[in-house]
Amino acid sequence: MRFLVLKILKMILKTLARATVARYQSGIIGITGTVGKTSTKETVFIILRRERRVRCSSKSFNNEIGLPLAILGDWEATGGFFFWLEVLRRSFHQLLFKTQSYPDLLVLEYGIDRPGDMSYLLKIARPSVGILTAVGDIPVHVEFFPGPEAILREKSKLITHLPATGFAVLNADDASILNLRFQTRAHTVTFGFSEFADVRVTNFKNRFDGKSGGVAFKLNYGGSVVPVRLDGLLGRGMVYSAAAGAAVGLIFGMNLIKIAEALSGYEPPAGRMRLIGGLKGTTIIDDSYNASPIAMREALGTVRLLKAKRKIAVLADMLEIGKYTFEAHEAMGRLAAKTVDILFTVGIRGKIIAETARQAGMKEERIFHFRTVDEAGRTLQIKLQKGDLILVKASQAVRLEKVVKEVMAEPDKAEKLLVRQDKLWLAKPGMYDEEV
Repeated sequence: MRFLVLKILKMILKTLARATVARYQSGIIGITGTVGKTSTKETVFIILRRERRVRCSSKSFNNEIGLPLAILGDWEATGGFFFWLEVLRRSFHQLLFKTQSYPDLLVLEYGIDRPGDMSYLLKIARPSVGILTAVGDIPVHVEFFPGPEAILREKSKLITHLPATGFAVLNADDASILNLRFQTRAHTVTFGFSEFADVRVTNFKNRFDGKSGGVAFKLNYGGSVVPVRLDGLLGRGMVYSAAAGAAVGLIFGMNLIKIAEALSGYEPPAGRMRLIGGLKGTTIIDDSYNASPIAMREALGTVRLLKAKRKIAVLADMLEIGKYTFEAHEAMGRLAAKTVDILFTVGIRGKIIAETARQAGMKEERIFHFRTVDEAGRTLQIKLQKGDLILVKASQAVRLEKVVKEVMAEPDKAEKLLVRQDKLWLAKPGMYDEEV
């Protein structure tokens, strides 16, 4: 019965979203990739909103239900029966009575889990600007595909289906993505650290004084150079998102100065390399939103370059990577062993990280493995010392934001600062919650 209701709901949402796209003829900017979709969505939005009426979803609405919702309205979160009634009411109203407040531009995430997902989403809304952020050697959701090449083919449909008048915005530092410029009719604009990127990042540095920090870099395009500073976050990942957003701003006629001014107001999404004050004078890098091998490697690489009294990593399962699960977690264990002073791990796959770190030479007394997230949070709180820097990262089903809440200096601000704090998420158990 539940499956039938869900199928009917998907059909209704798809029909309403397609009708709305046809009714308003808004420009659509589509974003896909293994990592960075939400951050890129946010940077595109913050840049374009200076000059255009633009909407992006406040949540990661990127699947067969979420994407139509993002087209139909600016919803904070999904809900029960009355929520869906309101969705239907508003959707029919804006179809029958054209409203001037509907956005000129929609910035949409296109997330895929299985073969055919991208084709389904493109039938709902076909972008004129497509952004491919990064894929990596072991992409998330690869467990449902024969291999990384198959998932790239599925994601690349966003680019290959662009119109000849459209624009493909491609990561110049990812060779597999860059090669897509030969497979699209659209104009291409590349971004990244490569000297061959159209929108090039130079002079990048992480700024961290032991308590607060951010990133600083320069954007280069067509002979023009502007400095950019983003506060409250760390790592190259956010810089890629900013560069991709800048490329879209340039496509829509903005100059680098206006783009840099817009980015100065950027606030990092919750759970994405966000700096949060911790108990006992510590600092947390909250990267608990989700995890993939490419993202966890980048996060640990960032921590490795920072100065701190002690570096602590709280790591757990990376999910949906299928046959690559064991080797991916082993790789993170080896990297953690030469990156952090203390390693906390949680869960079945987290244990692989812990064991491999031990085999790689990390002292056993510096490795702590836990069966539950709650145990990890309580023990971490006890062991914290002033000046510690703590990285927290795992796939979203693990719910490591609970560890962040346990050790953050101002837990009363959790609703504002952390991921998954709405009632619907809080009611869902995580993979490694303590049994009551």
